[in-house]
Amino acid sequence: MQPVEFKNLFRHIKKCNTAKLQKDFLPFKAHNQIIGWVRPSFMDTLQKHHVVMEENNICTLPAQYSIEMLGNQLIENNMVRSMNELFDVYPSPYAKPVGKIDRAVIPDLGLIGTGVHLNGLVKKRNQIYLWIAKRAKYKRLDPEKLDHIVAGGIPAGFTHNNTLEKEAREEASIPNALMINAEYKSLITYSMIRPEGLRRDVLYCYDLWLPEDFQPVPNDGEVESFQLKKLEDVYHQVCETDDFKFNVNLVLIDLFIRMGIIAKNSQYAHRIKTGLRGKLFP
Repeated sequence: MQPVEFKNLFRHIKKCNTAKLQKDFLPFKAHNQIIGWVRPSFMDTLQKHHVVMEENNICTLPAQYSIEMLGNQLIENNMVRSMNELFDVYPSPYAKPVGKIDRAVIPDLGLIGTGVHLNGLVKKRNQIYLWIAKRAKYKRLDPEKLDHIVAGGIPAGFTHNNTLEKEAREEASIPNALMINAEYKSLITYSMIRPEGLRRDVLYCYDLWLPEDFQPVPNDGEVESFQLKKLEDVYHQVCETDDFKFNVNLVLIDLFIRMGIIAKNSQYAHRIKTGLRGKLFP
């Protein structure tokens, strides 16, 4: 890897780690623990929905109100546009959920969001290929950007394993008989400012080696099309463009290390691995 390539790849990691929590946000407390971070300017709205300001500038939802109730009120009052899907609310990646909330509200409250990403790999003629999806035009976030063959948020009550199976059927028509071979590989975290708000995300990353003759088929309309590309070409596309959805770049960079395109024991790989585990907390 050349220094210019490292710089071009690392810019994607920097873009996904732009949040300065203690500087720009106030801690948001519910269920007797801090679970999110909110903009000071959003406090006027939250105070109209039972949230109070405690000592040390901690925004607190009183115990008699659930986090789901707060989310529903924000949606009913047109402060947030619903995504009609509940997500579990986690204080940290390894904690048990403390409630549920409409997915759309997660960035406004700076809650941890969780998702799965699948690298759909094919080996033929001693070359490694990767299935690439193109997001549909109507997607609320990053329409028409390039994406993984399978990726999606983890709904309330689901694990990352059964979410992966569900998304594989819905997005790419991958049967469970193939999905049983998917292997969990890594965890990626970041905190960033996005148009939709504060993203504090945890991504569970999987690899799946698919047969040469397998053809993914869009099933739920979220993907416009699929294309099989040489992994080396994907590497250069990530280096040179912003064609991929913002967080897909991180999962691909992680894949490039595991596939040896970026030497695993190099100084570059060490810095990249550290960058892929961005801070979720101050």
